[in-house]
Amino acid sequence: MEMIKVYGLRTLDWLMVHGWRVLLILVIMWLAIRAARILADRILKRHIKGQDAEQTKRGETLSDVLSGLLTVSIVGIAGIMILAELDIPIAPVLTTAGVAGVALGFGAQHLVRDIISGFFILLDNQIRVGDVVQIAGKGGLVEKINLRLTVLRDLAGNVHYVRNGEIGVITNMTRDYSRYVFDVGVAYREDVDQVIQVIREVDEDMRRDPTYQDLILEPIEVLGLDQFGDSAVIIKARTKTKPIQQWTVGREFNRRLKKRFDELDIEIPFPHVTLYMGQDKQGQAPPLHVHASGSMEA
Repeated sequence: MEMIKVYGLRTLDWLMVHGWRVLLILVIMWLAIRAARILADRILKRHIKGQDAEQTKRGETLSDVLSGLLTVSIVGIAGIMILAELDIPIAPVLTTAGVAGVALGFGAQHLVRDIISGFFILLDNQIRVGDVVQIAGKGGLVEKINLRLTVLRDLAGNVHYVRNGEIGVITNMTRDYSRYVFDVGVAYREDVDQVIQVIREVDEDMRRDPTYQDLILEPIEVLGLDQFGDSAVIIKARTKTKPIQQWTVGREFNRRLKKRFDELDIEIPFPHVTLYMGQDKQGQAPPLHVHASGSMEA
């Protein structure tokens, strides 16, 4: 009983001296984490409020990363202070952590490469939350990015987790603005100049439409007759839109162009093949044997 009383008194003394300090450290740590998140939000998000959407996306991305780094730093400092209150020597712990860090660095080279790649991706402002990109053979909307991972969601709703160390080439389809390229195929008998004029008229109608006028940044650019296809001539054009709006504008433009072609009887041909049997030196063509089977009802 005496031993229990002694240990009880020592525990009570420790709680009176050190316990409230540990509790205070934990409370301060929680408050510091909340303050760090609010500070990151105000500096990198609210500071750019009212600027263009591109700066807003970058601010949101950097805010999340900065908040995560501050949280890890605060937790680490609080952990060291708690160890000191527990009378655990800090120097050996730090030495062990350093040695373990070096060993972990050799064993986790992929993780180190991911973090370094992620740092430079964020530093160069290559990807932001809300961009549509193609990376490492995957494409989709960037939902989250940190120093280790980039999270994409594709059109079908699939989520792709791409390690930053695996990213070689980044194709950002929504940086500053977007473009939609049209390959308009019409029959060889059609007047190319008339078709180009119709394309421009449809574009003008869309830019006057309140639904689309704010999405289209410039009049359509008709590049001209691009190629002679097997069954059609291809006229290439492109339009400039706000980021991520190129598909919305492009689909509506195609719908309106099809209706306008139908009204003007401009043919959009389907692929067809002309059979040529060839000729001999006397100008005679070999016979073509055609066999048809079936029944006909009067």
